[in-house]
Amino acid sequence: MTNSTLIELKIAAGIATICLNRPEKRNAMSDDMRTQFIAALERVAADKAVRALVLTGNGKGFCAGGDIAGMERRMSAPAGEVAFNGWQRQQRVHHAQSLLHDMPKPTIAAVNGAASGLGADTALACDFIVASDAASFTWSYIHRGLIPDGGGMYFLPRRVGLAKAKELIFSGRKVDADEALRLGIADRRATADTLLSQAQDWARELSKGSVTALALGKGILNQTFELSASQVSAQGSQAQGICYTSTEHRESVMAFLARSAERDAGKRPQREAKD
Repeated sequence: MTNSTLIELKIAAGIATICLNRPEKRNAMSDDMRTQFIAALERVAADKAVRALVLTGNGKGFCAGGDIAGMERRMSAPAGEVAFNGWQRQQRVHHAQSLLHDMPKPTIAAVNGAASGLGADTALACDFIVASDAASFTWSYIHRGLIPDGGGMYFLPRRVGLAKAKELIFSGRKVDADEALRLGIADRRATADTLLSQAQDWARELSKGSVTALALGKGILNQTFELSASQVSAQGSQAQGICYTSTEHRESVMAFLARSAERDAGKRPQREAKD
């Protein structure tokens, strides 16, 4: 575990678990918390011993979105500095979301409670979402006169389709766990007491394969809606060339050939005896 109080990072048996740890604020993302979140994500991405990541929240909420204190500071800034300060903040938000979305290993959001605004976007930045019975999702930006700035306008249409994404973003209404599963916002459902263990078990299952193939395949899959078929094929050819040189590929092929040779050797005497 890190010494951080706002972000907890635990690594066990190749699975990293990041817990947003500001339960008294329903894990609303402050600037300090984001800094620690970025550091944790960078550590997970760089650690070759980590094969997958599970993201969850401590307490009753997953993430209540942006921190109110940060909003107050933004509103009180001199008029001539509001835009540039906002732009700088957006760069940090996008950096954190990109680290999560582009993580070169499987990621699962274990949504234990309300995921609102930036919190809902953060869950969507993961590859998969497991929702507890208490989970809910709301793209509540509209209630503050804002648009989703954590990737929701990119991720949500890919989950639910364009028309439904517009309806959820324009209304800012709450989606409970049942509807989230039905719409495809969540991939699996779990009880509160089994949520984390189910997410971690799934992470282990998803990350058993070649680290190289997983990272390269995910990088291409993340772009497939933007690329043409020929572009996907071109990137796939390059990635496959790298896979051909990987230790995982060589070891698996050599093991397969050894098993084939053993089977052939076992059959040969029987054929000779018949001759």
